[in-house]
Amino acid sequence: MKRLLVTLWFGVLVACLGCQGPRTASAPVIGITSEYQLDQKNNSASTLVSFAYVRAVAENGGVPVVLPTLDSEEIIRRYVEDLDALVLVGGDDIPPAAYGQEPHETVKPLVAQRYEFERRLIAQWLASGKPILGVCLGMQFTNVVSGGSLIQDIPSQVGTKVKHRGYHIVRIEPDSSLAKILGGTQASVYSNHHQAVNNVGKGLKVIAHSEDGVNEALERTGGGFGLFVQWHPELMDDKQHRDAIYGALIHAATPAR
Repeated sequence: MKRLLVTLWFGVLVACLGCQGPRTASAPVIGITSEYQLDQKNNSASTLVSFAYVRAVAENGGVPVVLPTLDSEEIIRRYVEDLDALVLVGGDDIPPAAYGQEPHETVKPLVAQRYEFERRLIAQWLASGKPILGVCLGMQFTNVVSGGSLIQDIPSQVGTKVKHRGYHIVRIEPDSSLAKILGGTQASVYSNHHQAVNNVGKGLKVIAHSEDGVNEALERTGGGFGLFVQWHPELMDDKQHRDAIYGALIHAATPAR
């Protein structure tokens, strides 16, 4: 296991040599989940993640480590024990059976290997109380693991008043962690999704909405830092916004001196 983690860490660190983030001996190590992509034609599989997540972590002082979707309880346990914080990335849809519903025709479910891996990782990570940031699917997945449900298709079930594939305005609760992080109660954000949180899971609360009433952000009500946003701060041109959110995660994960 040590050999596996060292190999992964070294690979990601080499990839990040061009990132202009601060480096210190006490820099927190941040796990980043990944997509599991099957190539049935060649009978092969790949671990993929947008470099934007890696860059956002590295530029804000964290050491990014990409986590393959391995079917091993021991590896999941070591991830939870050894990493300082976790970023849950975007992707396809959670199987609606996970929250007791039949699938809408637009649903494109996650491959089983990623779903089973990430479901267990999220549950164990939340129990640890360690800092966590969920982006897009990461917000939805955390809500479902916590016992909540989803709107399966915003255009057909909510409407098209707000374009959730592109930039739009979100309104933030003034007493929330997100309002403190961003220094305000409104933000223009970039998102790319067709699903959203419906019934909110245990230990979470809604802290932002879009104009059509869609839940845009959650925070953890107990334990350590836990922020979940429906948009993609790592893909936004607004570096101040991106750094505020990823910087808050890195700060929460940085060991006290």
